[in-house]
Formats: sequence, C-alpha cells, structure tokens
Amino acid sequence: MAAVPASTGSIPPNNTVYVRNLEERIKIDQLKVALDEIFSEYGNIIEIVAKTNLKAKGQAFIVFDDVESATRAIDEINGFDLFDKPMVLDYAKTRSDATVLREGGNEELEVHKRRRLAEKERKQAHEALEAQKKLKRPPVGPESTRPAKTAKGAGLKPTSGAATTVIPDEYLPPNKILFLRDLPDTADQDSLTAVFGRFEGFQEVRLVPGRKGIAFVEYESESGAISAKEATSGMPMGENGKPIRVTYQRQ
Repeated sequence: MAAVPASTGSIPPNNTVYVRNLEERIKIDQLKVALDEIFSEYGNIIEIVAKTNLKAKGQAFIVFDDVESATRAIDEINGFDLFDKPMVLDYAKTRSDATVLREGGNEELEVHKRRRLAEKERKQAHEALEAQKKLKRPPVGPESTRPAKTAKGAGLKPTSGAATTVIPDEYLPPNKILFLRDLPDTADQDSLTAVFGRFEGFQEVRLVPGRKGIAFVEYESESGAISAKEATSGMPMGENGKPIRVTYQRQ
C-alpha cells in the first residue's frame, strides 16, 4: 500500500480515506470486515489495507473508486465509534497503489513504487545521519571547553572539535550511480552489463583498474538505479555464489 498517513492540516481531496485510532487488539481480518460494512455504504470500495506491523497498527486505508465517496465517508463517519474507539478520518496524503494501477496502468505503478522507495531511503539516510550526530555530539559542560592536551614529541596532533559524521553505506540517499562490492574475480564488463543492463536507463559499467571485486554502474536517472539496487543487492554471483553488495555511490 502506497498511501501515506494524513497529518493535521489541509490535504487535497482524493479517493483514499486514512483511518486512525483503531483498536489495535482486533485481528486484521475482523477489522477489515467491520470497516467494509461501515464504509461500503458510501460507495464502491476498491481496496481496504490494514497491516500488523508496529508502525501501522491502529491505522487503515479505505480506497474508493471516486473522490465523492471518500468525502461523504469522512464527513459522516469521522468520530464514529468502532470497537469502542472513535475513528479519526482524513484524506490520505498520496494515492494508493490500487488507484495508480487503475488510472495509469502497470507502467505508472512501477514509477509510483520507485518514487516511494526513493523517499523511504532518503528518510532512512536522514534518520541515520541525525542518530550519528547525537552519538558524536560533544559533552556539554566545563570539560568540553578545555583545550585538548597534546604530548610533545609524541607525534600527537590536536583533534578538531567537531567529529566527522559518516552515513553508513546502507543508508546513503539514492542517486543514479551504484557502487558494487564483493564481486567475484571473474566479474568483467560483459557479465556485469548482462546483469545490470536490463534495468531502465542503463548507461555503463565502470571497472576500477587494478582493483578486483568492485565496480560502478551508472543510469540515466535515480529510478533505474533504485530498481537495479532493489533487484540485485545480495544476489549471489560467481562459482562460490557469494552475495554481492550493492549501494549508492557516496557523493
């Protein structure tokens, strides 16, 4: 499901209703049946999505086939008690996968999914960077203002006050160049092109002279690189079947 939970504020009307404050102890199948009984009174439902993972608990998305049905449901059901808890309704921030498929077909759905994946990876990269900043933040107090001690003749140099924050490779934000590692010694231009050349916008494979086991793959845009990374990361390659590492190139 692609729809993103709506937040307080003005969200453009669309055909997906975001429902929150649902009873988390109710089984998903039972919850979906109850939601269908309530919301089907307001129009034709394409899809009801509710998940069991921790972040999605207590939430659901009701996808109608038109905006008018979603609007009527929000106007009339907002605050309605379901399993002794008042539902809170709003429009979803983005279109659901079912809506995109229905309106634009498979090709538009693939683009829609890639954008969502890119946004998710950007968010993960930002969260990882913020977490590292907190871990490396210097202590507050008199000790942090004292000059660093150096040992004469010991070859020690004073360190700078701010530690350099490095984002882990797994959380680098998407870009159009992939960095391949742990490649087998037999990997060459042709074999890598056969694997990575099948993704949209492929441009070239670049091997590093004198360095085995690594290479770069460039695409015309982020979307091709995202698709390739998603499909090939951890893929076994070579005679021993060792998985390769695929990340975005560090900018």
